[in-house]
Amino acid sequence: MGWAQEELAWVESRGLRRELEPLESPQGPVVQVAGKPLINFSSNDYLGLANDKRIIRACISGLHRHGVGSGASRLLVGDSLAHQSLERALASFGRAEAVLLFNSGYAANVGIIPSLCGAGDVLFSDQLNHASLIDGCRLSRAKVVVYPHRDLDSLERGLRTVAGRRRLVITESVFSMDGDRAPIGELVALCQRHSAALLVDEAHAIGVVGPEGRGLCDELRVSSSVDIRVGTLGKALGAFGAFALTSRPVVDLLLNRARSFVFSTALPAMLCSAAAVGLEILQSDPALLAALWRNVARFASGLNELGICAQPDSAIFPVVLGDAQRAISAAKGLRDQGLLVKAIRPPTVPEGKSRLRFCISAAHQETQIDRALQALRAELQQ
Repeated sequence: MGWAQEELAWVESRGLRRELEPLESPQGPVVQVAGKPLINFSSNDYLGLANDKRIIRACISGLHRHGVGSGASRLLVGDSLAHQSLERALASFGRAEAVLLFNSGYAANVGIIPSLCGAGDVLFSDQLNHASLIDGCRLSRAKVVVYPHRDLDSLERGLRTVAGRRRLVITESVFSMDGDRAPIGELVALCQRHSAALLVDEAHAIGVVGPEGRGLCDELRVSSSVDIRVGTLGKALGAFGAFALTSRPVVDLLLNRARSFVFSTALPAMLCSAAAVGLEILQSDPALLAALWRNVARFASGLNELGICAQPDSAIFPVVLGDAQRAISAAKGLRDQGLLVKAIRPPTVPEGKSRLRFCISAAHQETQIDRALQALRAELQQ
């Protein structure tokens, strides 16, 4: 296709071309890239569990018991005791009636939303929602109302004036690129007042926010009032996959309608075994969350000293630079100082909002946090 090269040239001219860059080491606070050790501030491995020996052992044990591939979708012969056990553990952890596993957070969101809503229905979606939520809305063929980020007044106007057979409000709890929190308590009240359902993507809150890392909804004690909560196993829990915390009728409906579930080969059972141990570690080792939030507070304080407004609301800290080329240049400058901080550019973020995105982990040492702040200061002064 001749036009592929043309499109690629256009992408490159705007500083938006991306390329793969393989790690030569496991995930961790320090990784090896192109033969060079770099302090890693780009991973969502919030608790430092991705290379934890206990999870590795659980995965190996699951491998010997269940094999590698699942062989089929869960509705055929891809289901296993490991899937069922993990779903029960997640339901207990999330204080939910039922849970359904998905192969990824993206697969969860593009499967769940079209299963619940379609033509004649209305979706109210936060402007800064993740691409998986946006794509789920598009695939549903429902009417989509995008409300300004965290703007409750605008959302309420929409709920008052836009009618539909069924109405669903969709938001992240911790927004993946900005690290800020949705006003979940107020959203629950709005949905109850206007007879709308609520879906909250807790991908960057599970394992990070709330008692035992149960997420923002649990911290605010509104979990029972949220119709669907989506979480991931591949960030704080150190494994892979995703899940929906919801009611039994919703799970049964998703089993029958969610195309990304019905028509996908099942998540390998060995990964379910690994995720179950990650969940156990999260609940049994409060020192992990304590270490994470100490590091979050230290980094937020350092950013504020640099004149960058930062709230310790999550483990995600954006340093918005505006221009894509400026973000690329800053990322290179930090790499030259031994840091891996990826530049985030459109379409991941809006035009003019290119940035460095720092992710803090419980596995980071204080000296590594301080080194990142010193390197950032030097880069911003240039």
